[in-house]
Amino acid sequence: MFRIILNKRQMSISIKSIKTGVFSFLIVLFLMPIGHALMVLNEKLIPEYKFIGASIIGFTGLLLFFIGIRKNKKPLTATILGLIAGILIWTGWVEFSFVWIAEKLQVAPLIENGEITTKPEYLVMLSSVGLLSTILIMYIFKQSSCTFFNWFQKIGGLKFDKIKAQDKVWAGITFIETIIILWTFYILLLLVYDKDIAGDRHPITYFVAFGSLFWSAFLCIKLIKIKKFDYAIRYAIPTVIIFWNFIEVTGRWDLFKEIWVHPFKHWIENSIIFGLLVGFIVFYFVENSLRLKDKKNQLEIKKTAKAKAKTV
Repeated sequence: MFRIILNKRQMSISIKSIKTGVFSFLIVLFLMPIGHALMVLNEKLIPEYKFIGASIIGFTGLLLFFIGIRKNKKPLTATILGLIAGILIWTGWVEFSFVWIAEKLQVAPLIENGEITTKPEYLVMLSSVGLLSTILIMYIFKQSSCTFFNWFQKIGGLKFDKIKAQDKVWAGITFIETIIILWTFYILLLLVYDKDIAGDRHPITYFVAFGSLFWSAFLCIKLIKIKKFDYAIRYAIPTVIIFWNFIEVTGRWDLFKEIWVHPFKHWIENSIIFGLLVGFIVFYFVENSLRLKDKKNQLEIKKTAKAKAKTV
């Protein structure tokens, strides 16, 4: 009888963690096309004032980031705000800074078979590969909670004191994780697309596409085991962005139409994605609130039981 109850309890915990992992994956996944669509909307709706629009997008992200820092005692709120701030600042300030430089220097797009395959801003972005390399090196030789960097540190015999949970700034961790991972895989894709290196139909590009698919699947196995909502979101960020490499490459192969690149033609689909994103975030917060209340009630029951045991 006890074993049956235990198995039911383990099954309940397992279902909860799977649900947490799946919803965290979907939240980050739906943010990706929304970020792309936001950039296109800013360019098309206000072409003459797109850099002002980009500045506003970036400042909105900065405001959310500031609020997230202030809400550090609420890890889930801080994490969600750090994630959205990272997407908005990347879209508004980082991507449009490359657009500005590309237009200023009159960089021509890469055209193949009469179609634009790589926009000028992404050709300019490729020049940041050296700066990105130095930042990645810095992360290898400093304390990090990232499994990827920890693997290199283990090989090199490097040991760093772990930062205590109470000393971590959750919005900051999530924000910089989002920016660095987005930047890293943008550069990776731009490198393999370059015909002087590989090309979009080169075996290396196939390896990157399907390697990313299998890598993200491997990360998903761990993601669905995570029970903490805020940690699940932070783990979902690399999981989704690595998976998005596969989406980006297959989109470049014209295997499907990227509806987020054409938000006016596909406004219904993009609206549904945005609606689902908001719905999942709200549901996520409600679930977290209910779980915290349940945990609090269990602690109170345990305290009451201990108090009764002492009186007896």
